[in-house]
Amino acid sequence: MTAAVRRSGGQADCNRREFVGALAGMLFLTARPPVRPSAQDTLPGAGPAGKLLDPQRAGRSLEPVTGRDNLAAIQAIEKQLRCTCGCGLDIYTCRTTDFNCTISPGLHRQVLARYEAGQSGHQIVDAFVAEHGESILMSPPQRGFNLVGYFFPGTALLAAGVLLFVALRRWTRLAVDRPAVAPAWGPAASPAELERLRRELEQIDG
Repeated sequence: MTAAVRRSGGQADCNRREFVGALAGMLFLTARPPVRPSAQDTLPGAGPAGKLLDPQRAGRSLEPVTGRDNLAAIQAIEKQLRCTCGCGLDIYTCRTTDFNCTISPGLHRQVLARYEAGQSGHQIVDAFVAEHGESILMSPPQRGFNLVGYFFPGTALLAAGVLLFVALRRWTRLAVDRPAVAPAWGPAASPAELERLRRELEQIDG
């Protein structure tokens, strides 16, 4: 009986030790810090995960836009001036639609600096013309030789209309004054023959 109790007591002590060891192992696993991704966790053409190897591929960084950048007065001035990047757009349209252009932001800063210095819109436009020439204007001024560009299209259309009217009137007059031509398939009938033909047709109708 005593030996049985010892075996039973020894088995209880062994089960208790196994339980404590298993509990300690679970606490160790839960307390272990998370495994960080290694340097090999990268994308093709990129550096470590979450970082670009070449930030320039994402495009150039843009300056923050403020309320003064889109003032109605600034827009009115910049829409009169052509961007010199060669796109053919005005400065405002270029800088707000083509974010790859590096020239329109600089021209915009010049307009903004002159405006904040107290210059009027006319003065700012004149300053740009003095620096870049009249080619920077979206519309050429209505003076001197530039007037030809404004009035030539309308004048040319009016002159063409007058010439066409005169030609049509002349052709109509010639057609009326031209004498009747005898048909090519036979000789012309004499007045006596025509009168006899008329009487015969009246008899047939009667």
